[in-house]
Amino acid sequence: MNARPSLQSFLLLLLTALVAGACGWVPPRITGEAIALAPPVSADPALAARILALDPERISAAEVKDVLARGPTPRIMLLHGGIYPVHLGMTSFGHFLVGMGYSEDKIRGPRSGDWSHSPYEDAERLAGIAAWYYERDRMPPMLIGHSQGGMQAVKVLHVLAGAYGKDVRVWDPLTDFALERTTVRDPATGLQRPVVGLSIDYVSVIAAGGAAFLLPNQWTLLDKLHTIPDTVDDFTGYTIGVDLWAWTLPGADLRYKAVGDRAHVRNVSLPASINHVLAPVTADFAADPAARAWIDAYHPGTPPGPLPPGAGDNLLWAADVWWSVKKHWALEAQALLRAGPAPVRSVGARTVE
Repeated sequence: MNARPSLQSFLLLLLTALVAGACGWVPPRITGEAIALAPPVSADPALAARILALDPERISAAEVKDVLARGPTPRIMLLHGGIYPVHLGMTSFGHFLVGMGYSEDKIRGPRSGDWSHSPYEDAERLAGIAAWYYERDRMPPMLIGHSQGGMQAVKVLHVLAGAYGKDVRVWDPLTDFALERTTVRDPATGLQRPVVGLSIDYVSVIAAGGAAFLLPNQWTLLDKLHTIPDTVDDFTGYTIGVDLWAWTLPGADLRYKAVGDRAHVRNVSLPASINHVLAPVTADFAADPAARAWIDAYHPGTPPGPLPPGAGDNLLWAADVWWSVKKHWALEAQALLRAGPAPVRSVGARTVE
């Protein structure tokens, strides 16, 4: 007797798992305003001068430790894939980022302590959380998504572009409630502006699409996943050469394209040997001297020689994302320092800081 499951049985099992997970998001809840003041910019003029002198495209390991890590640090929102226990892969990537010098407090959820967001969280909620971080930190967060989490990251960009509605509520991650407003205070001007229209500095996705399109909550992305709106400055889309989960096959044109004139979109093709599920499992790279040296020497377009012995091909993805994270970490910190203290605006007899 043949014990191998039929293709139909496999697809039915996959669809059942996906649909079951898709029911896990929580509907919006509304609460009153929460205090969300921007932290003060470092008063150390020597440190500020060192941050402003950095070349964002050439950040060394020493500069991460002695300069960037001591200054303003933007939030990173990780978005994991959709089938249990794929979230552990993004947990591993979170540990990788911390091992390379990023602040753990700027990655893990401030209320839950989770390393990453579920792709079954409502995209408007995620956009509202991103707006809250933007207002509070005076820097937009970075979004990094894997598999269905990558799809959700792209959906957040379309939410911010107004494709799903003209208003998006600010969402406080400390209380896990939506606020009673759809505007944030612009860090540069001190004036209120809509959440819709806000832009993220850096977003990257890996192995997005494919089987997740079977989910009803992802059907609206069928014509949007590979079109990137002007709500991101720098977007990188990673595709694995042969990826049956993401339906990536030789000859398929799955390149991401900008639909406006602002977003810079980069497409990176990764080796077919990378496992879709295990792609974000990277924590050990930060503790491996040879892998870490390779990562520190990496620059897009000019990899520093062959991969170290024993390193998986996903080292290339980890190095490329880390290069972008360092770049935008420096750019956002520099922009914040150049902007100076948060603007103060008078509203009648009330002063707003």
